[in-house]
Amino acid sequence: MIKNLIKNFKNFDKITYKILKCGLEFCFILCIISVIILFTYNLVFAVPILYYIGISLFKLSLVFGIEFIICSFVADGIKKQMI
Repeated sequence: MIKNLIKNFKNFDKITYKILKCGLEFCFILCIISVIILFTYNLVFAVPILYYIGISLFKLSLVFGIEFIICSFVADGIKKQMI
């Protein structure tokens, strides 16, 4: 199963792969920002809003990352069926 997944990643169109790469980089940056916010909350316990902002950003980055992966598979499948 993992071999098929890797094979599908290698067979993506150039544009789809570029969009997937940029999207995952964006999600990684959001994740880093959320970790920094959560670390700041860990140092300063008086501000609980930092916790909620950090957790929300972390969830958002995970959801965006999964959506980029799933949508890239769907878009690549649609492109290959039309050609």
